Amino acid sequence: YINFKKKCLLIGPNCPGIITPNEAKVGIMPGFIFKKGRVGIVSKSGTLTYEAADQIVKSGYGISTAVGIGGDPIIGTTMKYIISEFFNDSETDIIVMIGEIGGKLEIDAAKWIKNKKNKKPVLGFIAGHTAPKGRTMGHAGAIIGNKNDTAIYKINILKNC
Repeated sequence: YINFKKKCLLIGPNCPGIITPNEAKVGIMPGFIFKKGRVGIVSKSGTLTYEAADQIVKSGYGISTAVGIGGDPIIGTTMKYIISEFFNDSETDIIVMIGEIGGKLEIDAAKWIKNKKNKKPVLGFIAGHTAPKGRTMGHAGAIIGNKNDTAIYKINILKNC
């Protein structure tokens, strides 16, 4: 049961959750690797969310908020929506978008970002360069059904945006 009269955001399924270091955490994010900072992360991959946060912190930066939206075909929210929230967040200066094979969330977000004015920098990473066609990789959404689902295709779209 969800009370739709209250403002709420549904993320997931099959995601690590959301964390704003030193403020709040919902889900299974390993909070000890997250330090407060000004980098926002949105990711389809739980493990890559943690890895990115760890590398960002080890490089001397920190995380404003990290959101794992999940990589299944049906999800609660999109990369585009989370990035739009980061654009409006005064505590986020730069955004890291982590995608993977399957689906088109990264492509939709990249095209939207390209047409947005007064935007913050967005760094994109697409996992799955060596994923074989037709084989599910980790979860139901990570599958290459056609050329538009490949990492290379998505990387080329991101480069052009």
